[in-house]
Order: sequence, then C-alpha cells, then structure tokens
Amino acid sequence: MTKLIIVGSKGRMGQTLLTCAKRNPELQVVGQIDLGDDLRSVIDAGDVVIDFSLPDATARVAALCAEKKKALVIGTTGHPPEARSQIANLKSQIPIVWSANYSTGVNALFWLTRKAVEILGPGFDLEIVEMHHRMKKDAPSGTAMTLAQILAAARLQQLADVVRHGRTGLVGERTAAEIGMHAIRGGDVVGDHTVIFAGLGERLELTHKASSRETFAQGALRAAQWAVRQKPGLYDMQDVLGLK
Repeated sequence: MTKLIIVGSKGRMGQTLLTCAKRNPELQVVGQIDLGDDLRSVIDAGDVVIDFSLPDATARVAALCAEKKKALVIGTTGHPPEARSQIANLKSQIPIVWSANYSTGVNALFWLTRKAVEILGPGFDLEIVEMHHRMKKDAPSGTAMTLAQILAAARLQQLADVVRHGRTGLVGERTAAEIGMHAIRGGDVVGDHTVIFAGLGERLELTHKASSRETFAQGALRAAQWAVRQKPGLYDMQDVLGLK
C-alpha cells in the first residue's frame, strides 16, 4: 500500500487524482493539502507527495519532502529558473519525479519526436502548436516546452537561442534554425499538442489530444508508486515508463 499526500487537492487535477486513487486498492490518500493547509501536519503519514499546486509553492513542498525524506512527484508547471534549480538541487536527498506531462500517450509523443528529428535531419522546419482551456495560467505549456527542448537537444542547439514565440508583422523569412512555438487558449480543451516537421514537398505532424484529465492523474499515480522504490535522484515519466 502506497500512502499519498496530494498538494493542490482542491484544484482540477487534485480532484481527479483523488477520484482515481479511490479506485486503486494499492493506494491510500492520507493527506489533502490546499491553500491555508499545513503540509507539515500530515507529511509523516505519507510515503510520497504529489504536487499539483502553484509554481511558487513547489519549492517549499520539495524542501519539506527533503527534510522528511519523502518521495516527490511534481506535476505543477510554470516554475521560474531559480525555483527549478532550487528544487532540482534536492535530487541527492530524495527521489523526485518531475514531468511536464504524466500521460502515457504524451510520453510516447516525446519519444517519437526525438526519433523523428533524428531520422528527418536538418532539412525540416520545426513548429509546435499547443491548445489548452481558457483557465490555464502559463504559456506555453510545460509539455510544449519539453517538446521544444527535445527538438533543440536533438539538433545540438540551445533552446533559448532558437525558440520563436509566435509571429507578427514584417518578420522576414523563417530561419532554418528556429523552433516555432504557438499557444492557443479557449473553451475547455484539456490539452492538444502537435509537432510539425515541414519539409519541401512533404510534412509530418505528430499530434496528441487529451480528452480527460484522468490520463494525467493515472500517470502521476503510477509515478508515485514507482518513486517510492527508487534511490534519490531526478527522474521524469520517461524513466517511469522505461523509455530511456
């Protein structure tokens, strides 16, 4: 039995995690934490903390997990670089699974994206289009940024040097090196991501569309069960699924 503490329990993902966890006899939720609640009051009862809260809260959650030697699964996105570094530095103390997206299908998309850019080579222009519901606060999505990082790494580029967020006005011809990034917001879209490989005379598009948050919740719960068996380190969903 894996004992879970969910941070951000009143949010959309938190509620979905609770629903999915109740269906799994191998899981027990021993703590539900949201704004105004004290994680320290329940953390000793859990084996692993799942964080789907706010970017400015994750570092404090991670520090307490490190102090109490509890595994941590991070699903929150939109962290500034300083917070990301602060959290990652705890990898020597506890196992941390940190993924932009816990969907099995999206992680297959990550793998396929890496293989496609290796196979197609430099002659294809790279663009990413993502769409989410109107309530999403950060843009581009963490999943889109992960896809861009995969593309840049495969081409031995620094993402900050080549990413281009949308286009407007007289911007000139597209360069071969740039990676286009486009964020769309509207309605109740759970999450759509497309990677476009545009060549001369042909175009390849890899697309994943999520219709339910349960796919993310089930993946995060799977990651939590996996994390409690690992030694300290920084992992992602590719590790959980054995895709590395």
